[in-house]
Amino acid sequence: MITVGVITRGKYGLQTIETLKKRTPFHLKVAAVPDALPLIIEDTGPVVEDLAGGSVFDCDLLITYSLHPDLTTGIVEEASKRGVKTIIIPGGTRLCDVSRVEQIAGENGVHLVIDEICCALESSDDPVMKELTAYIGKPDLAVTVEDGLVTSVRVLRGAPCGSTWHSAERIVGLSVNEAASRAGLYVQQYPCRAVRGRKNGIHTSAMLHKEAVEKALKDAKRS
Repeated sequence: MITVGVITRGKYGLQTIETLKKRTPFHLKVAAVPDALPLIIEDTGPVVEDLAGGSVFDCDLLITYSLHPDLTTGIVEEASKRGVKTIIIPGGTRLCDVSRVEQIAGENGVHLVIDEICCALESSDDPVMKELTAYIGKPDLAVTVEDGLVTSVRVLRGAPCGSTWHSAERIVGLSVNEAASRAGLYVQQYPCRAVRGRKNGIHTSAMLHKEAVEKALKDAKRS
């Protein structure tokens, strides 16, 4: 059983904590960084030291919602020294110093994942990621259909923000012709923290859920 550490910043990361508590058997460690941070942090030491004073680095997997290139680098450096095996950086490449964190991870044998949206997370050869994505990551569903209507939906793997379960509940009773598109719509209506108002972000999340329902409907038809 893995232990997951989550570093939050303001509202970012709170939904992931709730989903991990509710939907997984993992042990959980939580810490927070200040919501308001300067654009450039020349010395990340004080913030990282505050984190290190707790237990958030005593984990197999660290998910850091620090969302700041300087601070994220400091967190990755400390986590690597502390023996964290896998680190996930949500928010994409624009919110971290990619070359530096990749260098730190490589030097310390850490499996590093940088992803804009965590509902795109997939399994890999990394054993920690395999365990995480048995529950959390790219949506995977199983549905039952009767008389052209979706009668039940089971979430096999869902987004860390919880949107998969929200969407799944709402497509029960819909026709097979509208269930997939509605699933994507319900995800966009959910208070996910993915970027809105431009390409990718929440639109990618909606598409992933639409495709998950389409796949589940095909599987149900074959069974």
